Amino acid sequence: MRKTTRGTRFAPDRGLTTRMVGTMFFIGLLYVVVVGVLVVLLRGAWPIVLILAGGLFVAQFWFSDRIAEFGMGAREVTPREAPELHGAVDRLCALADMPKPRVAVADTDVPNAFATGRNRNNALVCATTGLLRRLEPEELEGVLAHELSHVAHRDVAVMTIASFLGVLAGIITRVGLWGGLRRVGGRDTNTAILMVVVPLVSAVVYAVSFLLTRMLSRYRELSADRAAALLTGRPSALASALTKVTGELARIPTRDLRQAEPFNAFWFAPALSRETLSGLLSSHPPLERRLDQLGRIAAALGRAG
Repeated sequence: MRKTTRGTRFAPDRGLTTRMVGTMFFIGLLYVVVVGVLVVLLRGAWPIVLILAGGLFVAQFWFSDRIAEFGMGAREVTPREAPELHGAVDRLCALADMPKPRVAVADTDVPNAFATGRNRNNALVCATTGLLRRLEPEELEGVLAHELSHVAHRDVAVMTIASFLGVLAGIITRVGLWGGLRRVGGRDTNTAILMVVVPLVSAVVYAVSFLLTRMLSRYRELSADRAAALLTGRPSALASALTKVTGELARIPTRDLRQAEPFNAFWFAPALSRETLSGLLSSHPPLERRLDQLGRIAAALGRAG
């Protein structure tokens, strides 16, 4: 089998690549607009702001995997501590011809999994104890293949950057408002203009970046389902895992789900699903759409066989 996705055997997805590039372009454009506003407001102080913003971005990107690990309670485990989990990751990495990531377990009854890391050599894949307890071996492999495809496609790193730039743009704009108001505190007209324009810019920047990252997040989940199903050749196992995890999540106490909700974009299935505004605010596509795609892949594989 030839290597297809940046040196691995995961199926390529040009649609995902195009969306990642587009998302980064538009969020970068928004970021430039925000920086332009700051240059006008802060004048001589703007180089300091740029240095601080750049430093925060580098720190976020460099330590994103550690931040996610800590936030989701992941603990790296050895093959002796989690032999079945390590065995599944070993088999999938050999099948995909990719480096084995660090393997972790999160001690929570919420059945889920996630992958993080700025590249394949710094990646981590994590499964919760609730997931390990509930899934059959072939279902677990389907979920892990889904997460490993995120690493292979590098969309985890893109999501980290995109999310950070959007949030940082809003923060910097609000800082610019505070600094600008201090500088023009004696000029009532300018102050009034800034109090209206700058918060508006901040709101628009954050809203647009939020929607862009959510659109990318929904597509990348479909892409990961497809890549995992094609790699393992068992789309039905992944569909079974999806159905089981979604059903089990409905039985988890809301308090526990809310603790996991801030990291929805990185989970295999959303802890709490938001289906308002036709799904525009959702981090994942509807379950029915994911199952329908897997059903079509199973039918295609059946015809090919």
